[in-house]
Amino acid sequence: MSLALVIGAGPAGLMAAEALMAPGRRVILADAMPSPARKLLMAGKSGLNLTKDEPAAVFADQIAGRAPDPGGFLQVDGRDFGPESVRAWAEGLGIALFSGSTGRVFPVGMKASPLLRAWLARLEAGGVTLRRRWRWTGLGDGFRFDTPEGPRDVAPQVTVLALGGASWPRLGSDAGWVPILAGAGVAIAPFRPANMGLRVDWSDPMRRFQGQAVKGTAIRAGGAVSRGEWVVTRHGVEGGGIYALSAQIRDGAAAVIDLAPDLTAERLARRFAQARGRLSIGNWLRRVLGCPLRVALMLEWGRPLPQDPAGWAARAKALPLRHAGVMGLDRAISSAGGIRAEALTPDLELRALPGTFAAGEMLDWEAPTGGYLLTACLATGLRAGRAAAARIAP
Repeated sequence: MSLALVIGAGPAGLMAAEALMAPGRRVILADAMPSPARKLLMAGKSGLNLTKDEPAAVFADQIAGRAPDPGGFLQVDGRDFGPESVRAWAEGLGIALFSGSTGRVFPVGMKASPLLRAWLARLEAGGVTLRRRWRWTGLGDGFRFDTPEGPRDVAPQVTVLALGGASWPRLGSDAGWVPILAGAGVAIAPFRPANMGLRVDWSDPMRRFQGQAVKGTAIRAGGAVSRGEWVVTRHGVEGGGIYALSAQIRDGAAAVIDLAPDLTAERLARRFAQARGRLSIGNWLRRVLGCPLRVALMLEWGRPLPQDPAGWAARAKALPLRHAGVMGLDRAISSAGGIRAEALTPDLELRALPGTFAAGEMLDWEAPTGGYLLTACLATGLRAGRAAAARIAP
């Protein structure tokens, strides 16, 4: 009986294990944590965003533009595993889905746990054996693990590595695999945070707004625009509207906020031309901008304050987002960096370790939130698993 090994029980690893299932084949799925897919479950606490309901070519462009991918390993259109494939796969697990107003696709129940339970049940029925608390520690005559029963060596015919990147290390993605693969001659790009918030040293007046969502604005950075909501937190600013531009900001682009994106500068200037009278500056700005939080941001980041209506309008349309740098990997949704494209074949096989494939956030790529990140992890897991399965007979 042939033996396949998958290391890492996140979405990419689970998908690779599913692709490797076959009668007469043993598949061991090893994970260092006590339970699988912890990051998936954490992401699903606020609603599991599986994919995005949009044309495959548009979807693929959101990922391809962010990855140093000369080998084309991030195919997420009809050739591989795109948005429609994700929907069909989830529905095949008995999970009913719906598309939100922005095209994001969620389970009707919103949570990740029902999908994960159904997925694990299918893998178990297909002969996949999940080994919990198996931490990969090195290479030798096979793959060496620290297990609850002591050191264990496994010598499979093929292996898929899906150990994650370097974000949210407390959930298992701690990049502990980097020294092992680097020592084996695999080229690895340094990890950097992706889909992360920005650190801000708030003034005391801003503290009362912590936890509140900023709505109805547009942020511009590096030629891109985000209209999503974002949140003022104790540490800075976070949320989808920020994450969408976090790569550009991380790489040095300045960010500005349009506090009134649905108004032209001329119409906004006419509003600012209203006589202030005896109103305080805050109350006057609230009459013009409406939202107290937008007023607070203007007073926080708009100084020195303008002196005429045109100046006020220009500042409100391009308010500098003043931050103290991006948040680190421990607070990032995902990471950029990892196994470089030139270290991989088009089938995601490691050139330095024939018979060993890699998938998911181990690879040097990044994708925005909104379904792109998870879909690409599933797609690379499927490709690596299929390529590994093609190497061995059942």
